[in-house]
Amino acid sequence: MHDVVVVGAGHAGCEAACAAARMGARTLLVTHDLSRLASQPCNPAVGGVGKGHIVREIGALGGIMGEAADASGIHFRRLNTSKGPAVQATRVQTDTHRYTWEVTRRVHATRGLEARPAEVTALETRPLAVRLHDGSRIEARTVVLATGTFLDARIHIGSDCLPAGRAGEPPSARLARSLHGLGLLSGRLKTGTCPRVDPATVQWEGLRVQPGHDPAPMFTEAFDAPPLEQVDCHASWTTDETHRLIRASLDRSPLFTGAIDGVGPRYCPSIEDKVVRFPHHERHLIYLEPEGLDLRRLYLSGLSTSLPADVQERVVRSLPGLSRARILRYGYAVEYAICDPRNLRPTLESRKVPGLFLAGQINGTSGYEEAAGQGLLAGLNAALVARDDDPVVLSRDQAYIGVMVDDLVTRGVDEPYRMLTARAEYRLLLREDNADERLVPLARRLGLVPERSWIRFEERSRLVSHIERLLAERRLGRDDAALIEALRREHGVEAREGTPLADLLHRPGPSVDDLLPACGLDPGAIPALVKRRVETRIRYEGYIARDRRRARRLLALDAVPIPDGFTYEGLPGLSLEVAEKLGRVRPRTLGQASRVPGVTPAAVSLLQVLISRR
Repeated sequence: MHDVVVVGAGHAGCEAACAAARMGARTLLVTHDLSRLASQPCNPAVGGVGKGHIVREIGALGGIMGEAADASGIHFRRLNTSKGPAVQATRVQTDTHRYTWEVTRRVHATRGLEARPAEVTALETRPLAVRLHDGSRIEARTVVLATGTFLDARIHIGSDCLPAGRAGEPPSARLARSLHGLGLLSGRLKTGTCPRVDPATVQWEGLRVQPGHDPAPMFTEAFDAPPLEQVDCHASWTTDETHRLIRASLDRSPLFTGAIDGVGPRYCPSIEDKVVRFPHHERHLIYLEPEGLDLRRLYLSGLSTSLPADVQERVVRSLPGLSRARILRYGYAVEYAICDPRNLRPTLESRKVPGLFLAGQINGTSGYEEAAGQGLLAGLNAALVARDDDPVVLSRDQAYIGVMVDDLVTRGVDEPYRMLTARAEYRLLLREDNADERLVPLARRLGLVPERSWIRFEERSRLVSHIERLLAERRLGRDDAALIEALRREHGVEAREGTPLADLLHRPGPSVDDLLPACGLDPGAIPALVKRRVETRIRYEGYIARDRRRARRLLALDAVPIPDGFTYEGLPGLSLEVAEKLGRVRPRTLGQASRVPGVTPAAVSLLQVLISRR
């Protein structure tokens, strides 16, 4: 018997299997095709605002996504650099073939992890087991389902509808029927992808060039610089003709003919949705992103569509620079079945089937990063439950993964869930630069972080504290006339003798780089991550302290458990509506109850009194 069986080898499945095996569990990864581990059918990139934060957290917990992205990255950018540190994020354009190879290499190198090509056709619950296409069955102490967009899935291109989980790959129809029979499936969602074109047919003159950033912002410390050649992206845009073509073809779009039942993502809509919902926008940006160094194919980011092939041809050729473009693969929509995440515990274990964990799109989320974060949490908890240890719950002030999971199990989904920084109440505490501070100690206790990574973490933490202490203790003196003049000339800051250097960071303009020489340190010798962390902690220390106080109040509510089997119906002072909502979600703590939509502060106060009496 295996300790953990992971079904599906997308980003969620790979992270789940690796995490479980690193926890010491005897782990089996089962998937249709072992050559397609963590493939990138939707877009050739990792990270972005909110998503990049999750990638950093995955790395802090010992996951593989960030390392694989760094190893295969061909275009690195830091997003939102003109905004505050809470919303700045890393995005890496990857060579898709190399990315899959990097993930595959790490999966096969994980000790205690076996990978087997097979189709899982059914889930059995007594005892817990999965049944394969050949009729054999595999028993396990715990099972992680990470089925992606494959459950009872259909692909749409115009009026053509094909059973597939992604282009060229069959759906998991028999497994979907099994889960339906167990009462686990609850609805359908939709996502989609964009056309790919031949770069040799693009007219590059007049397109806006978007180079990557130098030095390249990377997710991990595995490399000093990108190991692959770096390439530029380019920007085009829709035109009046583009919009006219789309409006004239809406009667052939499965989104508008009713052929698609699933609800699509609000924050990543198809081009048809954009044109209809935002008629006042004269144009929409379309980015031409290379899919690899050797793969001669461009991804048209921003042009997700399920229009018929002939319409896609005309739409693409209406874009500046693409009048002679040749489409290599048409865009399509895919709709698939999901489970209601409100039937999960915050550990991602099913309330209905003990020992069963769900991760990724099966829970109603959208995106590689969201799936990978859930997969890692589900995998490590499956390993803990398999050996009868207490599982891990990540709080909302501890990780974006914690925010995401709490949103899912408390609120559920009515559209594909995408991580946004706006979803986090304490986003200044959940920055990209401090993911290791928040999560590496936990990962160390769980055995997910190797010794060399722990040593680097300790060294980095000591360096941050040392620089903060130097900046707090060092004051401007008579020997700092050149620095005082430079601050006035370059930043408009009037500094006086006796001012602590740390105080200068509270003012707009000065950076840590300006001040380190006065402390006897060479800015070029200090890692960029360390400098960014020091500067953020000092500059925003008042706001950070405020968020920590607010988070402690939330933790106080989350520390009040609601007893199993607590009955809400008939409680005096609790409305029928609130009782119904709480009875459906079955919150684990008073804090989670406070986040159930429709539950008022007065109802939470009443619950607190009733629970304390019991």
